[in-house]
Amino acid sequence: MVDFDLTQEQIMVRDLARAFALKDVAPHAHAWDEQSRFPVEAVKKMGELGLMGVAVPSEWGGAGFDTVSYVLAMEEISAACASTAVTMSVNNSLVCDPLLKFGTDAQKAEWLTPLAEGRKLGCFALSEPASGSDAGAAQCFAELSADGTYYTVNGTKNWITNGPDADVCVLIAVTERGKGNRGMTAFISPMPSEGLTVGAHEKKLGIKASSTSQLVYSNVKIPVSLRLGGVGDGFKVAMTTLDGGRIGIAAQALGIARAAYEASVRYSQERMAFGAPISQLQAIQFKLADMATRLDAARLLTLRAAMLKDQKGRHSKESAMAKLFASEAAMWITTQAIQVFGGNGYVKDFPVERHFRDAKICEIYEGTSEIQRLVIAASALKEVGA
Repeated sequence: MVDFDLTQEQIMVRDLARAFALKDVAPHAHAWDEQSRFPVEAVKKMGELGLMGVAVPSEWGGAGFDTVSYVLAMEEISAACASTAVTMSVNNSLVCDPLLKFGTDAQKAEWLTPLAEGRKLGCFALSEPASGSDAGAAQCFAELSADGTYYTVNGTKNWITNGPDADVCVLIAVTERGKGNRGMTAFISPMPSEGLTVGAHEKKLGIKASSTSQLVYSNVKIPVSLRLGGVGDGFKVAMTTLDGGRIGIAAQALGIARAAYEASVRYSQERMAFGAPISQLQAIQFKLADMATRLDAARLLTLRAAMLKDQKGRHSKESAMAKLFASEAAMWITTQAIQVFGGNGYVKDFPVERHFRDAKICEIYEGTSEIQRLVIAASALKEVGA
């Protein structure tokens, strides 16, 4: 039997995030998107509410809740503003999580605590100009000094969410050429640092209020004490981190899709055609029914992945399934929402146009839909194969 009941703590986190999203995020989301303005005030408030380190234990500055609580909060923030939500997601999933799993106590005290408390903001650097889905093709190189006390890093990282506003980066770099995935190591890279250049803000189709840029490393020195995990463990750190991060992106897609669905239901009851609300037209009812069904299926897959993560079980396949289905459901649901709105759905005066643009990135970052299918297929071949 699967218990679908939420605990009182999980309900409390969900309701806290919902109240914050409705009061402090949703009223500003359109303007932030139009201006491509990073939501500084909302990010600060999320830190004060404990939303920047939801599943980090209290001893390290976090709220001490579980991954299910994080998913519930992410859905609420995403329904209001996907840009604000991805800022929260990166800090939680891609920065706090690997620091908690692989960091030393000294590293956690110096970096994890202020990140989880919202006093610092983090980013994650894996992708490069010539290395996206093929993470093993990375070229950014970290060379150990002759005295073994520091690494010198050179290279460029692409598509760094939070990059222009971050205080620290979880960096994956090559430390031994010719070894592919086994030659990569993870680092805690303070920002700013001498030789580290933050590129211009990317001009994006969606999530325009989140900050995204390149990071260019030119002889940046990182002390050995800031190596995260062991030498050669960088790929493992990255993949483990992305397993959890994909749950956050699934929750983001879920929130975007829910916002578009709910807007469509309300609009269908208000918009008149042929002498009656369009909600009475079977063509519209079928769209709403399919939207609701895909939304619930996405939610169940996402919650299952979150529960598995909380149980410390292997969840690569389940996280991939959740992200794949939720992101593609979000793209489909937002497309149908524009159809329900008709011409009004195509203009910026109505919210579904923003939801449509925001949904697309969920099929791309933290592993494209194609990569998720490879992960799922590899697992299926092991489970069912001869």
